[in-house]
Amino acid sequence: MSDVFSGILGQPKVRDFLRSVVAQDAIGQAYLFTGPAGSNKTLAAYALAQAAICEDKACGTCDACKRVMRRNHPDVRYYEPEGSGGYLVEQIREIVADVDMAPIQAKRKVYIIDRVDLLSVQAANAFLKTLEEPPANVVLILLGRTQTSVLPTIVSRCQVVPFRHIPHTEAVGIVCQNTGVAPLQAAVAIQACSGSISKAIDFVRSSERFAFRSRVLQILESLELADDLDILGYAAEILERAQAPLDLVRKTQEEELAASAEFMAQAAIRQVEARNKRVLSAKSTETLHQTTSIMRSWLRDVLMVCSGQPELVINEDVRDAIGRTAAKTSAERLVRALSALDETDEAFRYNVSPETCIDVALFTIREELYGSHSARFAAK
Repeated sequence: MSDVFSGILGQPKVRDFLRSVVAQDAIGQAYLFTGPAGSNKTLAAYALAQAAICEDKACGTCDACKRVMRRNHPDVRYYEPEGSGGYLVEQIREIVADVDMAPIQAKRKVYIIDRVDLLSVQAANAFLKTLEEPPANVVLILLGRTQTSVLPTIVSRCQVVPFRHIPHTEAVGIVCQNTGVAPLQAAVAIQACSGSISKAIDFVRSSERFAFRSRVLQILESLELADDLDILGYAAEILERAQAPLDLVRKTQEEELAASAEFMAQAAIRQVEARNKRVLSAKSTETLHQTTSIMRSWLRDVLMVCSGQPELVINEDVRDAIGRTAAKTSAERLVRALSALDETDEAFRYNVSPETCIDVALFTIREELYGSHSARFAAK
């Protein structure tokens, strides 16, 4: 059966449940999707949003379905935490106020709220009344890592839909089956996309993303002999390449808004512009985390070689470079370098300049793997 739910790969029970809900015309108003990163919760949320917005039960072919799929329908809103430690109370109050506004184009509005496990008690309290009694034309889809990590007051007001962890070998098989690529490419893509199968499928279908990955790995191998000016140049190049896809997203948003602006009130236009800004911000964050995931994958492989487990290397196409780097460093240094990347991801959440984050990451990786500049060149 091919429909909008077919893309929820590795989650047959979830697919069957959502299909049943739509077939019975019984879409509820508050759901909590729980499961680990990479389990396709977000993809499932957008598929359910298509069913809620489409006048033909998620046909997948109408303009509304296509816009939801492209994540630029004005009545489907996606939110993620804006604070360094989670959701800000002001952010939740903004969502609550928006819920009471009429839809722009469809008969319903859908709110996809990610990482609700990062809702503080205060932020959750600001949301409870809306969650318990949302307007009749609103569907709320909350996403969290585990049910126990979400506040009980949130859980009790939602229909919980659990997503299972997908084992790595199964994930590789799913990517291969849906793209026709070899297992090596599938494994590389899954690593680059932090375990997300749907994003890995998009990754392997993009020659630009694979070229980007190759360049990042070349830069990592070059760090030993790179001076400070080289690293600043590398960081600027990585950022430019990482965020290149945003140009296409921005252009599409501008064209779609221009095509419909004359039929929309100013308030609706402002809503669409705000939504477009959130989409761009989320896409930018995604590309930055993909960059650190590629770096982390390479460092992990070098660590495997240093630890005497070369059979666990995933980036097989650069195994020689991984071996050369492993011969010049140690497992202890690699663990510290990996920790530095965790700090980089955290800095992104604090809204530190992306270029500064990548600058610092490259400088730190060079320092941790090979020591100080003077020590490196004294050894030559």
